Amino acid sequence: MPLTEPLNLLFFINPHAGEHTNQDWKENIINFFHATNHRISLCTLTGKDDDALIRQKIKTEQPHRVIAVGGDGTITLVAKTIMNSNISMGILPGGSANGMAKELEIPLEPEKALNLLLEGEILKTDLIKVNEEICLHMSDIGLNAELVKYFEEGNRRGKWGYARVLLKVLWKKRMMYVTIETKDAIIKRKALVVIFANASKYGFGAVINPESSLHDGLFEVVIVRRLAVSELLKMWLRPQPFNPKKIEIIKARSVEITTLHKAHFQVDGEYLGKINVLKAVVLAGSLQLILPKKEN
Repeated sequence: MPLTEPLNLLFFINPHAGEHTNQDWKENIINFFHATNHRISLCTLTGKDDDALIRQKIKTEQPHRVIAVGGDGTITLVAKTIMNSNISMGILPGGSANGMAKELEIPLEPEKALNLLLEGEILKTDLIKVNEEICLHMSDIGLNAELVKYFEEGNRRGKWGYARVLLKVLWKKRMMYVTIETKDAIIKRKALVVIFANASKYGFGAVINPESSLHDGLFEVVIVRRLAVSELLKMWLRPQPFNPKKIEIIKARSVEITTLHKAHFQVDGEYLGKINVLKAVVLAGSLQLILPKKEN
């Protein structure tokens, strides 16, 4: 049903997230809303004290809906600022990979994505609190977090950049010795990666958690014990059951992980250093997301 009342829409734009694409989201937004009765405000993020800037703009503008324009990091930054509020959040895919936007089936075409902000449905969505960080998409320790570190340092983009860094990290294959404690069990494993997954796939399409849901009050702990070529193909090409001897998936509401030695750590594509204690808990339904309507 079309909206009858004008909305106050506040857009937070990360100009660096899509600097390797040709999309001018600011121009698209202005042109799309020019002939409507909706009020729009555009705020450009600078990368310095963006948390405070977002809070201040929301307090000043009092928006009905807030829209993150950028990649996964931008989306998480905005989400953690408005979580547990009555403000709904939309997403415009302005990053280089747009993993979360793809996960949520947000259209990549500007006009369709902008139209969704007005005609989509609003669903309560889970977040994960990982140590003191908020995760909407994927957080992990081990091999993938090390990939993120090299990816940031080398300023690499796209699948080929990812593939080159992947080969570098796979050559080393640093195993972790981890203890994983949930409400129901304590298990010990040797692993390459341990993932807290709120979604099904990484930004470049690797499916790691085929049965995920962002609305079930749970997240998945994905333990990658080995990473053979066959498992990589399953991740990249299409969702398939994993070999439980290589990849193990545990559903949880909370978990604590300790590692024998410090391991690389990342949240939603942001590298956060090395740690050896990780605590995660689901924040069920804490974010109101504007999503495509599902067919009945």
